[in-house]
Parts: sequence; C-alpha cells; structure tokens
Amino acid sequence: MTEAERASKTTDSADPGALAGDRGKGVFTVHTLGCQMNVHDSERIAGVLEEAGYRAATDEQAADCDVDLIVLNTCAVRENAAERMYGTLGLWAERKRQRPNLQIAVGGCMAQLDRERIAKKAPWTAAVFGTKNIGSLPKLLEQNRVTGVPQTEVTDQLTVFPSQLPAARASKISSWVSISVGCNNTCTFCIVPTTRGRERDRRPGDILAEVRRCVEEGAKEVTLLGQNVNSFGYAMGDRYAFSKLLRACGEIDGLERVRFTSPHPAAFTDDVIAAMAETPNVMHQLHMPLQSGSDRILRAMHRSYRTAKFMDILGKVRAAMPDAQISTDIIVGFPGETEEDFEDTLRVVKEARFSSAFTFEYSPRPGTPAASMEQIPKAVVQERFDRLVKLQERITEEEMRRFEGCDVEVMITGTQGKKDAATKRVTGRERTGVLVHIGVPEGFPEPQVGDFVTATVTHAARHNLIADPDPKAGQTYAVRR
Repeated sequence: MTEAERASKTTDSADPGALAGDRGKGVFTVHTLGCQMNVHDSERIAGVLEEAGYRAATDEQAADCDVDLIVLNTCAVRENAAERMYGTLGLWAERKRQRPNLQIAVGGCMAQLDRERIAKKAPWTAAVFGTKNIGSLPKLLEQNRVTGVPQTEVTDQLTVFPSQLPAARASKISSWVSISVGCNNTCTFCIVPTTRGRERDRRPGDILAEVRRCVEEGAKEVTLLGQNVNSFGYAMGDRYAFSKLLRACGEIDGLERVRFTSPHPAAFTDDVIAAMAETPNVMHQLHMPLQSGSDRILRAMHRSYRTAKFMDILGKVRAAMPDAQISTDIIVGFPGETEEDFEDTLRVVKEARFSSAFTFEYSPRPGTPAASMEQIPKAVVQERFDRLVKLQERITEEEMRRFEGCDVEVMITGTQGKKDAATKRVTGRERTGVLVHIGVPEGFPEPQVGDFVTATVTHAARHNLIADPDPKAGQTYAVRR
C-alpha cells in the first residue's frame, strides 16, 4: 500500500457538508495500526459512524486536530502493541484536556484483549469495542456522553460479519473485500485466534455481490482478505471453493484486477495456481508467509508444512506464471532457534528469491505458547536479523533490475510519491504489485487516478521502479482510461 492508500479516513475537501461547516454528530478521524484486515475494519468503522450522522474530518481538520472524535483501531500481533496503544492514548490525553468534549474510542485487537484494562488505565477514553463490535460504536459513544464514564463492549462470538456493516472506502478505485474472519490454526507465536476467533467463511454469493457493488461504485481492483484466505470453503466441505471464487471474479465486467492475501502454504493447492494463471484479471502476485526455513522450528511454531512443500509450491507458481512476484514473512529468533536453524532460513531465502520479505525479530506475545519458551538473547537475534535483511535486500535489488527496459502496465493510485511534485511523476502499481513512479513525457496526456498507463521502466530503485520514458527513443507511454 502507498501512504495514500493507508491514510486514515477523511472527507474529500470538496464535500458540500464539510465546506458548509456541518459537523453532524461530530467530526471524526480513524487512526489505524496493523494489517490489511485492520485497514478494512477502519473502513467499516468510518461507514458505521457516517451512517449514524458523524462526519469524516477533512485533511485540514485532521491536521489541525479540529475533531470531536478520534478512533484508534489497534493491532496485537507484536509485544510492543500495548506500548504503542497506551503511548498513543497518553498523547491524546493532552488533546482531551484541551478539548473536554473530545471523545476517544479504542477498537481492534488490543481492545479485544485488554478490554477492561484500557478503561481503567486510560479513563479519558469514551468507548472500548472489540473486533466483533464495530456496529456498537455509535451507541457506546452516546452512552458515554450521557454517563461520562468509559463504555466497554467486547464479545467473543461473531454474530454479524463486519462486511455486513456499511463501509466508507478509503480508495475509490481499490477495495478490500473480506471473505472470511478468524483463524483455525494454532501457531504458537500468534495471538490472532484469540483476538479474531475461529475461522468463519462468508457465503460466496454475498462476496461476489459485494465485489460487484464495489465495481459499480468505481473500483477497478479488489483484494480478497482472510487470515488464511485460501482455506476458504474448507468448513463447508469444499476445498475448491477459493479457486472457484477467483474464477468467478474473472467473470465480473469492469473488474480489472484481483489480488488476495494472505494464503497459508498448507492449504495452497494446484487448483488455486491454475485459477491464478488462467483468470486474466487475477494478478500474478503472491504473499505467502514462510516464517522459518528450518523444519525443526516450523514444528515448534505449529506450522503445518515443511520447507520442501513450501518450495514445491513456489516452483509450481513460477512454472505457471514466470512473472509472479512472491513475497513472504519471516520471524528471526524464535525460541530455540540455533545458528543451524537460522542458516537453513538463509538457504531457503537464497533459493526462493523472494521479491521482498517482511522480516521480524521474534516478539513474545503474552497469552501465546511461545511466550513461555526460553527466549534467545536480544543481541543474537539482532545479529541474525541484520544478516537476513542484508541478504534479502540484495536479492530484492537484483529482482527489481529485471524490470529495467521492460514495459509495465500501471494502475494510477495518485501523485503522492515523496518526490512526485518535484519530478512531475504519477504513482501506481504494476500488475504484480510493484510500486512505480511514472514521468509524463512533455506533450502527452497526464493520467488521472484510476487510469492505466503502459510505460517503459527506465530505472529500478531498491523498492520501486522509475519509468521516465522517451517516446522519441522508441520507449512506451500510453494511457488507457
């Protein structure tokens, strides 16, 4: 995601209500921590608030802290999640002192875990709501205004899919669509089953109906979301349900691109690979967490696959889609990891040649089995982490250079690149997900957000591509709307 794609929900500054100074029940902003699922939940939070009569803050209002409600949507994956949450709430306490009528609400995974503690430790909060209680937020805020004390509602049972709630989409052209919630795995390092609950699948018809609505509202790209997105349908007894869903998305008129995240290696089957390769609008982009290259550590993690299976999947994907960009997650310093185990991880990374890797130093999460295991000294973990990052950075640079001189099709998501204003470039992602900054040749049409540009890559940076094509030299620049 670009920073623009991840930005908190705010109102278009051209919104008539905003220009007229209409604050409704209150002007709000949503601050999001965490993964794509959290970002999508924030869209639902904003949608619920807008339906209840609140107004999303304009960029100017958000910058000036001219808001009546701040919602913190939290993550609980890493140990410092609580520190980040309470640190942020501490900073916002000063805003509350300056604006006594300001309401602060906390939702998401940390709210699901710390529920009562948040209200006690940060009594200036107005509401604490769990991952399954997004729809209750307006009611909690109203009760807080009446009582003056923090309101808490956190349930463990899913009664309403978040996707049944209204959504205020952060992007007009790219939409998140959740196909399942929760997780049935028992990874010893992960808190998600506690915060999100057991896996529950949506009905395929409901998913496709939402995708069609997104397209009708202007979306050209959807990303299917699930904690283990490719195990969709297993609870219904249909192990081919996910590949069927991908193929069905391929039949939706106007849907240009389909992505999904994150699949689990144990459930990654040949029919999914075939659906990706054979469905034109399913992008050849795959983010599949490895976590460790040591089979011994994978067993300790309760990961239900081994490195041979993982590499076999990568081989099949690349045979079917030679242009596929494959990224991964890797944890360094899991309890009990030896130097030999870590060397196995380095070996797999060299063989896999991931386009990128999200690398993490193991962080013990209270409430997980791994947190009670014997931990590895911080200095050892740091040294291993640095070696892994250095290796992956080299591979990423080498893989990015393969794009130089090639034509790529880019969907324009905005002009928010850090140097775009000075360079007169526009920004978007090519089909396999790589970020591209495109220079518009003099005299050629400037693309708008949502347009598709085919351009020749002239330079590969470490984590993005630059396309400054010269049509006079035979390089490509073409805009498709």
